[in-house]
Amino acid sequence: MTTKRTLTLACLAMCLTVFTFISCKKDSKPATNTDVESAQNNAMAENNYNDVTTMVDLAYASGGSMTFRGETGENLLGGSCVTVTVDTASSTRQITIDFGSTDCTCLDGRKRHGKIIATWTGLYRNPGTVISVTFNNYYVNGNKIDGTKTITNNGLNGAGHLVYTIAVTGTIVKANDGGTITWNSNRQREWVAGSSTPLNPLDDVYSITGSASGTNASGTPYEINITTALVRKMNCYWFESGVVNLSSQGKTITLDYGNTGCDANATVTIGNTTWPIILQ
Repeated sequence: MTTKRTLTLACLAMCLTVFTFISCKKDSKPATNTDVESAQNNAMAENNYNDVTTMVDLAYASGGSMTFRGETGENLLGGSCVTVTVDTASSTRQITIDFGSTDCTCLDGRKRHGKIIATWTGLYRNPGTVISVTFNNYYVNGNKIDGTKTITNNGLNGAGHLVYTIAVTGTIVKANDGGTITWNSNRQREWVAGSSTPLNPLDDVYSITGSASGTNASGTPYEINITTALVRKMNCYWFESGVVNLSSQGKTITLDYGNTGCDANATVTIGNTTWPIILQ
């Protein structure tokens, strides 16, 4: 069966997972322009590829009903310029999220056009299921997002939580001839809470570990390592805790999200010097 209907816009305000070096207020500048560019470019990749995961998750969980409404009845999306097609009749099951051929302004303020295409091998919650995501002329704010994303269900861990491996091999061609970012990521995402209410992503909590590497738009290589698991509640814009190291050209920058709950407070450390920052 193929189900197709025009949806409230699949652009989630809550799906904004970023390494928020991308913008911060601080009393002194802790890094060079190259370091900041690497952090910003990583944030762009982290944000865009994570958004894709969330949209595909919701499309898969909703199936033919496509209501995308939370348990309290709120509309989690919004707008009418996206069409989602769910094809379960073909030998390769497929979801297509189509933003159209011209820019569509989303609830998160981003403009998108093009397609996100996901295929899957089995039920989302079944161990061994693999979801493969590709793109067809998919743009966000004029930046072309390309590559492949593979989500593999590893089953339950010892705590009884579903764990997924998420691997990305991606490129982003920045708008206005801004250069090309390459980004390769391998993460483990543990679904700590909220799995019993799949249509209400706002109660979901994830613990994320793993690493990433890439080159910024100027061609400088960098590496990202999560040294303390990132904890993300989907009803909060910020990571609530976790520590990330960004290494580039022999320098390591540490971003610590702290443990004070849902707030914009974090610290940046280089060598023996630590700066408090307010994330934006």
